[in-house]
Amino acid sequence: MSSTLFRTKKVEQSILDTEEPEHALKKSLSALDLTVFGVGVIIGTGIFVLTGTVAKNNAGPAVALAFVAAGVACALAALCYAEFASTVPVAGSAYTFSYASLGELPAWIIGWDLVLEFALGTAVVAVGWSGYIASLLDNAGWHLPAALSGREGADGFGFDILAAALVLVLTAILVVGTKLSARVTSVVVAIKVTVVLTVIVAGAFLIDGKNYDPFVPKAQPVPAGDSLQSPLIQLMFGWAPSNFGVMGIFTAASVVFFAFIGFDVVATAAEETKNPQRDMPRGIIGSLIICTVLYVAVSIVVTGMQHYTDLSVSAPLADAFKATGHPWFAGFISFGAAVGLTTVCMILLLGQTRVFFAMSRDGLLPRFFSRVHPRFKTPHRPTILLGVLIAILAGFTSLSELAELVNIGTLFAFVVVAIGVIILRKSRPDLPRSFRTPWVPFLPILSVCASLWLMLNLPAETWLRFGIWMVIGFVVYFLYGRSHSLLGRHEETALNGPAGPSGTAGPGRDDAV
Repeated sequence: MSSTLFRTKKVEQSILDTEEPEHALKKSLSALDLTVFGVGVIIGTGIFVLTGTVAKNNAGPAVALAFVAAGVACALAALCYAEFASTVPVAGSAYTFSYASLGELPAWIIGWDLVLEFALGTAVVAVGWSGYIASLLDNAGWHLPAALSGREGADGFGFDILAAALVLVLTAILVVGTKLSARVTSVVVAIKVTVVLTVIVAGAFLIDGKNYDPFVPKAQPVPAGDSLQSPLIQLMFGWAPSNFGVMGIFTAASVVFFAFIGFDVVATAAEETKNPQRDMPRGIIGSLIICTVLYVAVSIVVTGMQHYTDLSVSAPLADAFKATGHPWFAGFISFGAAVGLTTVCMILLLGQTRVFFAMSRDGLLPRFFSRVHPRFKTPHRPTILLGVLIAILAGFTSLSELAELVNIGTLFAFVVVAIGVIILRKSRPDLPRSFRTPWVPFLPILSVCASLWLMLNLPAETWLRFGIWMVIGFVVYFLYGRSHSLLGRHEETALNGPAGPSGTAGPGRDDAV
């Protein structure tokens, strides 16, 4: 049984599957498109909120160094993703990589994990976008009925009509075509980056050098907690991180790391890239570098405009401009955040549908969802299904407490991909690799350690919820996925000979499943 659970799918077979007309995605993306996707999903409200909040609570002006440390941790994972995405240019990202290196069950686990990660991420971002738009509408004198404003504070029925509408519109765009979504993303990302650069340039003229003293504030120990809301590492070892000081920089890095989440979504579009061997590494690493530079610049500006002890927690960058006599920037920043969240939502939804599509094409989910649209060449069936479900989820549910599940899911994927690079180097040294992760196995091992460290800093409650979702995934796999696996059926056919007159499906004939 263990041999079937860890059977691997050859890279050549994965690539061959992408050429079946009914299951082939259209190749239309360039390195620029991929970089725009990466920047579009990474830069969200975090750049306007998290930078100042972490400076006030964890690191002071040294938050800039925390962003560098977090960027390095992400770069370790990005180098591993770049090798896999260029070597196995197939939809599915970490799921597909795991299938080629670790085996079917690990691949299912990571695919199940990514479905949850991207679904919750899309819904959470849609709700956040709705809040910004509702605020802008209120400022203009337009007020939505309470029943259509969401579950937060709702008395009786509550549905977030704006969040649901956003998801449905983005679903329609993704059905029509990936190139169209890339064009929409390019326009929105251009607006978003313009807002960020304007804030950086304007803020640079308002910097007071005295606010950088001290650059690394004196360390302050944090008492250990004992509840499920405490980081798992505290409950396991009684260790509590310190704020400020040198160790405070690393504490801050574990927080701001989550502002980088999203570059891995670029890998899900590998199959739709014109030249994935060249362009996937450029898109993944390029978007990460651009966002790291922007994050560091914003953190330097906000801590220079206002002393870190005076920064607000809810809207530090906007309030810093107010404190320096430029209140109109608050609305400008809110506009940038609202625009930015549109692309975050779209690209997360794109990533989820591609993972779902890849799992369906392998038979682990119903093959009905692996047929592409005859005209648009997009996975329209899973896109519509997931879009509607996420729209309902975003409309009816308050998801703030589930947001950290997105973080643990991403970090888990980072661990799996890093391990997969090491294994595939050993098992398939013959594979042509246009991009090679340097210093294997040392760099992937370092990536695993960095990701595990950040996972241990997440609340124990998040680990509990993640564990429950994984248990559900095991049940689904053993009840459905294992028996419907296309790879398993190919192996069974090879052992038992061609299908008999009973009509048992042979290789490539599982569409009725």
